[in-house]
Amino acid sequence: MGLLKLNLFRDYKKSTYTIGNLYINGEWFCNTLEDTDRGLTMNDPETKIKFTKVYGSTAIPRGIYRIDLNTKSLKFSNKSAYQFCGGYLPRLVNVPGFSGVLIHIGNTPSDTEGCILVGLNKAKGKVLQSTETFKKLYAILDKANLAGDKIELEID
Repeated sequence: MGLLKLNLFRDYKKSTYTIGNLYINGEWFCNTLEDTDRGLTMNDPETKIKFTKVYGSTAIPRGIYRIDLNTKSLKFSNKSAYQFCGGYLPRLVNVPGFSGVLIHIGNTPSDTEGCILVGLNKAKGKVLQSTETFKKLYAILDKANLAGDKIELEID
């Protein structure tokens, strides 16, 4: 049993979105798009997180999270883009003050709602080629999951 380590560096923090870079085992993989980074960390008291959080417009707290592929997304499972994985999307476990945080397909801040979108930042405030990027990422995560490896995401 090994470890698949993902690192997300939030490099461009704007007032309505955050662009980052996702690395897998130390190698750059893609860009990410999240909601506004409000400076929260997973070690902050939950009262601070709930007070600071703007529902649907706040990036999750920085920290280290386990990712599982064992939860079917009710919101996305019927969408054609997710038929290849049966609607089982990468889900971050035990995010303080948040629930149902996924890594998924999307292009703009309005697509995130607290989740992490993957793609290529080729347009200001957006990620493009998200479906293709997500499918490549999912294949890597699924392989690790099937091998019994732990999957971990560190957000910095």
